[in-house]
Amino acid sequence: MAQLKNIKRWFWWHRWTSLICTLFLLLLCLTGLPLIFGEEIDKLLDKDPPYAVLPKETPMANLDGMVNASKRLYPKQLVTYLFLDDEEPQVLVGMAPTMKPDDKLEHSMQFDARTAKLLKDELPFTQQPQTFMGLMLSLHIDLFMELPGELFLGLMGVLFVISMISGIVLYAPFMKKLDFGTLRQDRSRRLKWLDLHNLLGIATAVWLLVVGITGVINELSTPLFGLWQITDVKTMLDKYHGQPTPKQQELTSVQDAHDIAKKAVPGMIITSVIYPGNTFGSPYHYLFWAHGNTPLTSRLFSPVLVDARTGKLTAVVKMPFYLRALEVSRPLHFGDYGGMPLKILWALFDVVAIVVLVSGIYLWFDRRKLYATYFKNMETNQEINA
Repeated sequence: MAQLKNIKRWFWWHRWTSLICTLFLLLLCLTGLPLIFGEEIDKLLDKDPPYAVLPKETPMANLDGMVNASKRLYPKQLVTYLFLDDEEPQVLVGMAPTMKPDDKLEHSMQFDARTAKLLKDELPFTQQPQTFMGLMLSLHIDLFMELPGELFLGLMGVLFVISMISGIVLYAPFMKKLDFGTLRQDRSRRLKWLDLHNLLGIATAVWLLVVGITGVINELSTPLFGLWQITDVKTMLDKYHGQPTPKQQELTSVQDAHDIAKKAVPGMIITSVIYPGNTFGSPYHYLFWAHGNTPLTSRLFSPVLVDARTGKLTAVVKMPFYLRALEVSRPLHFGDYGGMPLKILWALFDVVAIVVLVSGIYLWFDRRKLYATYFKNMETNQEINA
């Protein structure tokens, strides 16, 4: 009897956690499917002007030239960041009238990284039409609600993990009289759905847990980076307390600062520069983000601070363990670190997860007779013969 009460307790957790999170998890699986192939879809829909055909070893042009060209076009605006694409030969120069993160006139200038030729002057971000991949990403990350949406989906992820753990615990008592993989085709429709639900769920349990746990970690990215900024970064910048943020005409050469940062992290690739005063950087430094050059280390970033007035290296910042966990979780969640074969495998698992969720919804609406019979037989020590 104690065993039966324990099973019913686990069953209660599985039922209600699944019921609460299933529809949201179904949305995440449906939006996650195109996101797995996001790079390929973006290239297919790309209408940007073509890059110049140059030898692969052509070096990057001087960053100062691109920044100065942007300032000439928008003399009253500030440079907020540079993005140095490590996959396409392009550099984006972000500009806005202010450093406020919600400035509605923030936009970017796209340059050919080898020739410094201006390819495109983007519309302000708030005026750009919503793209298909942008729609999928917004639905997948925050349901268009920013931080509240991220935290809500994180909570749904926690419920999903609990649902998976309880489902794994319940698998043995529910299926112990059947061979693994059995689908009782000659029985009722709801039994066939139950067998399919249990089989696909247990067969993909490890993947579902990995994606669920990493999804929860990803949804915490905003508060985790905020925690890092008010602890480690604040401590590092305490010695600058009281000093005014340098004006852009007072900044040292961004190209020289880039070269210094690159020497500080040999073997790593610099992909972005956050300008002083940007909310996501330091008031007094160029903040360079660099990552490794292998499939695994390409997801591990190291920030480098270079004094924006003097051009001297301030620090190669050691990332805290919780941000390292966040960085590792991203490729595990999206399956984008092993090329097309891994993406196809992730997509197949995603489709299986959709079937598991749909079968769970069906079983919920047709649940009473099926599980009442099961527990009645448990109480009388009979086999499951529903």
